[in-house]
Amino acid sequence: MIYNSVDCVIFGFKNEKLKVLLIKRNNEPQKGLMALPGDFLDSSISIYDSAKNTLKELTNLENIYLEQIRAFGEIDRYPDKRVITISYYALINIEHYSPQPGYTVEKLEWCDIDSLPNLAFDHKEIIKSAHKRLKIRVGNEPIGFNLLPECFSLTNLQKVYEAILQIELNKRNFRTKINQMKLLIDTGKKQENVAHKPAKLYRFDEKIYQKLKENGFYFNI
Repeated sequence: MIYNSVDCVIFGFKNEKLKVLLIKRNNEPQKGLMALPGDFLDSSISIYDSAKNTLKELTNLENIYLEQIRAFGEIDRYPDKRVITISYYALINIEHYSPQPGYTVEKLEWCDIDSLPNLAFDHKEIIKSAHKRLKIRVGNEPIGFNLLPECFSLTNLQKVYEAILQIELNKRNFRTKINQMKLLIDTGKKQENVAHKPAKLYRFDEKIYQKLKENGFYFNI
């Protein structure tokens, strides 16, 4: 018999690091290991709705747009059962959400994408696949803004791109290309309570953001 499941990769950004939300499993199999929020598919609703419901039940996160990545169906990926999982991912601003452990969850933790703990099943491969998709999309859509607060500095924005792409970017080139997009609005405000010279704070232009998101662009950085 073949079983179906859903797993959700939730990315966030904090302390200049790209992070992923993990749960500590409170049930067998692989009890005690960290894992992605996921569960067996609810056959009475769509796969997408099942993913949303699973995320809410395990983490209390809701009203989050999830994008499907792909299916994972290796024969030995789950002990004693043949399980095919459909994976989804999302980008959220950590400051705007307060995930809480749900049923079968001992605790939740935001973990750095480049220093993941030992994970249950093949969840590390699922995260790698989601991260690979994110690296591609960040060059075609302004999705990095989903990880930032409403007002941010150009350095904050560059750090998001560096965290996603896992490379160091040239400051001047990055800012030139961002300015060419005409996506940012100067808020007239500056950072407060910082040890260095306060930087200008920006927000994105909603109309241009939506246009770029719909039409796409080529952001070669």
